[in-house]
Amino acid sequence: MEHAHHVEHPDMYDAESSKVGMWLFIFTELLLFGALFVIYAVYRYMNPDAFHLAGEELNRVIGTVNTVILLISSMTIAMATTALQKGQRNVAIGLVSITFVIGLVFLVNKYFEWGVKFSHGIWPGSEHMMNEMSHGEILFFGLYFVMTGLHALHIIIGMAIMVFAVRGLVRGKVHADRPSLLDNCGLYWHLVDLIWIFLFPLFYLIH
Repeated sequence: MEHAHHVEHPDMYDAESSKVGMWLFIFTELLLFGALFVIYAVYRYMNPDAFHLAGEELNRVIGTVNTVILLISSMTIAMATTALQKGQRNVAIGLVSITFVIGLVFLVNKYFEWGVKFSHGIWPGSEHMMNEMSHGEILFFGLYFVMTGLHALHIIIGMAIMVFAVRGLVRGKVHADRPSLLDNCGLYWHLVDLIWIFLFPLFYLIH
């Protein structure tokens, strides 16, 4: 028992460094999306009517549903972290799994939403966009696909981290004394949710 304690002790320093690493990573991600938000703001200021017109094309119901389920997923991942702190490993595994499924539902909704756009001939560089849309509308949909596409990629990365976190929980490598993987998973998922909370009104609730 004493030996196991000594083996685990160096990992406490790793936990600190991994948390610092995650915060640095989150900072770079915020810079990336921050730059895209600035570009969006400039183009929207220059093309207010076209952006409003293009925004009408988006499905607000799907956008709203995705916002609600992501907010719920933020709660479930936070509850998983709390459960682990209390030593409730199985509860933590269940809550991370629920968060994973919510992420999957988000991606399925996004898939159908993009599918409708593609069926209407709307995708970056499409003939319909180039020939029948104004410059402002092309800019709107270009930003829409880039920013929601990047966000979807972050959802997938977050889900991959969850898989590693669950595997660690099942194997007993992630527990109350070594929670850093689950903590970082939660931090990353909150970032993903925060970005969507900004994306949703910018694209779906545009006036």
